[in-house]
Amino acid sequence: MSAPTVRLPAREVLGLSDPTTDGWSRLRGMQYPRLAHGTRLRIAGQSLAAGLVALSAFWAGTLWLAAGWLVALAATMIFSAQVHSAVADSDRRNLSALEFRKHLLAAALSAAVWCLPLLVFGFIGVANPLLEVWIIISVLVVGSALTVASAPLGTVIFACATSAAAMIGFALAGEFSMVPVPAIFAVIVVSGTIQNARTFLEARFAEAGMAEKSEVVSLLLREFEENQADWLWQVDTARRVRMVSPRFSFALGKTPEEVNGKQFLELISGDGWATGQFAPSLHDLAERMKRRESFSSVLVNVTIDREERWWELSGTPMLDDGGQYIGFRGVGSDVTEQRESSEKIAYLARYDTLTGLPNRLMLHESLGEALRFAHQWRSRCAFLMIDLDRFKAVNDSLGHLVGDQLLAQVSGRLKELIGENEMVGRLGGDEFAIVIRDASNKETVERIAHRVIDSLSKPYSIDHHTLYVGASVGSAIGPRDGTNVEDLMRNSDLALYRAKDEGGGEHYRYEPALHASAEERRKLEFSLRHAIERGELLLHYQPVVDAIGENVLSFEALVRWNSPEHGFVSPVKFIPLAEDTRLIVPIGQWVMEQACTEATNWPAHIRIAVNVSGEQLIEPDFASTVVRALAKSGLEASRLEIEVTESIFLRDADVARAALEEIMALGCSVALDDFGTGYSSLGYLRKLRFSTIKVDRSFVQGAANAHPESLAIIRAVVAMADSLEMSTTAEGVETAEEAEMIRKLGCKKIQGYYFGRPMPAADARKVVRRAPALAKAVGA
Repeated sequence: MSAPTVRLPAREVLGLSDPTTDGWSRLRGMQYPRLAHGTRLRIAGQSLAAGLVALSAFWAGTLWLAAGWLVALAATMIFSAQVHSAVADSDRRNLSALEFRKHLLAAALSAAVWCLPLLVFGFIGVANPLLEVWIIISVLVVGSALTVASAPLGTVIFACATSAAAMIGFALAGEFSMVPVPAIFAVIVVSGTIQNARTFLEARFAEAGMAEKSEVVSLLLREFEENQADWLWQVDTARRVRMVSPRFSFALGKTPEEVNGKQFLELISGDGWATGQFAPSLHDLAERMKRRESFSSVLVNVTIDREERWWELSGTPMLDDGGQYIGFRGVGSDVTEQRESSEKIAYLARYDTLTGLPNRLMLHESLGEALRFAHQWRSRCAFLMIDLDRFKAVNDSLGHLVGDQLLAQVSGRLKELIGENEMVGRLGGDEFAIVIRDASNKETVERIAHRVIDSLSKPYSIDHHTLYVGASVGSAIGPRDGTNVEDLMRNSDLALYRAKDEGGGEHYRYEPALHASAEERRKLEFSLRHAIERGELLLHYQPVVDAIGENVLSFEALVRWNSPEHGFVSPVKFIPLAEDTRLIVPIGQWVMEQACTEATNWPAHIRIAVNVSGEQLIEPDFASTVVRALAKSGLEASRLEIEVTESIFLRDADVARAALEEIMALGCSVALDDFGTGYSSLGYLRKLRFSTIKVDRSFVQGAANAHPESLAIIRAVVAMADSLEMSTTAEGVETAEEAEMIRKLGCKKIQGYYFGRPMPAADARKVVRRAPALAKAVGA
């Protein structure tokens, strides 16, 4: 509703015709409460005027007429008061036609009663009382025009009727010069009354318009503050847009003229308007508007200029003064960017950013759904856990960038292997997984597992590098191997661990026995954590002899564990466990200190060799550990030899090299153990000056069996070591024939059962006191 832009016709001001302006019918009802508010003032004024008229009648000798007139006037005043009181609340409702007619009747009766004195005095020809009465009534007319401007019809009726009666009275009294005066007075009063009423009503229109605008602004500001809405929309009963705001038309990509009068859904549905294929959110919006129910923060998928956007709309139905539905009004905002951000966050929460595969969360959900399906239909599902073999070597040697590219290629190959029945995802690091929703066919799991291994084992070409990594797979069948997601994932992990233990490149299915192995490993780890403090660890020493004279040159310290709970535990079993759990660090420190202390009991020319793992080398204080062991024992640094394997260069080559250089700077020597069985690059031989290269026993055994490859490798290692001024030690020599062969191949030192098995410290002390011919003393 807004203030009228044209002048109100007099008939509409008086209420004699139905207006065309929206909401005017209720405003007409709002005119009449003022009549009730001024009732007492009008009764007092009319009573005073009636007294003056009665006094004029007394002087004119018409007391009997005056008495009857006063009774009639009192009756009309009472009736008028009742009518006016009945419309006192019409500002909160619509004025009925009956109440309007009663108002007209009250005005007419009041005017008729006041006309009687004028006609009577005119008829009896009393000029002076007639003039006095007309003056009194004129004052009442002016007072009515001023005090009840909101309802002008009663004043007009009163003024016209009394003026007509005055004209008749003056004519009957022969005062013809006075006849036109009441007519002129009536014209002036009626015109002024109508104008005054028009001004009043137009002011009420303006107030109503301002109140509505204030309501709209308040709604807009409230919604903006609470929901970040930024434009207003309004539609009529046919859902045509009305009252277009500039920001609304801008959001539609059109001018206000193009928007006004158009179907709201047509403007926001794009091509769907012609086809009838609306987005579900638009259907929901249309249904809400059809049901005429309020809605707040409804997310709607709209199409603007062929571009999909997301709007957030709030709206409420509008009612006219009669309580009739006239459309919807609301606020809205474009939340496309916020929606896209939310979708991106949701995507990141469920997908791996590097490979684009589903992440652990989504795999967890998918496996849960597969298990529910299997329970419902009594079928089977499966979970395959995949771990890359030798990936760490690639990551550490060529860098994380190459490693990430390799993972991306792996994910691409996995995507090619799966069908609609499977989902592949990345668990993290170099671990992947496949959920098989229906694994009722026993061959399905085996077939997919072998396809994964075969595909991932093919060479990769990245940044001019040809890389080879394999894959190990562990699988578990649900619900046989686990009735919930956690059990199924844990059991497939146990199967994967077994596949890795078997050397990798294999698929292993879960078996209940794996739980026993895992439990044994857990108990073993618990016991190992307390082995040092309980004194369960001890050192054995294996001699290393000169290949020519067979005299002892050094001993290699080898740790052993005799556990009260588990008995004698093989190093093959507990050393990998210690490395996995990083218990190797405190164990290595203990070995270093014990070995250095024991070496002080030997002749000064005999050295002690201590094995060091990659986990120890990356410790920041490794060099300090060596210094403390030497200082505590009093052993000369030149008598300590650190043995490392090629695998240390796969973890962090720079850190490992720096640590070894610190050890060499102290005067210690460094030996390279198990040469040729691991890391394939020889570049580290240029960067670190090893004192000794130890030939792995597998090559020694191969040469003893006359394998040409093993013989060629040993000769090549000896030649390389000689050229680099390094010594060579052959490991695993068990017979006199093997010892003789090693001498002929040029190795400088020999280690093996032929010259002595690992022995306790007391036996080692006896050995160093014996004759040089050690083979005969401690041989087989």
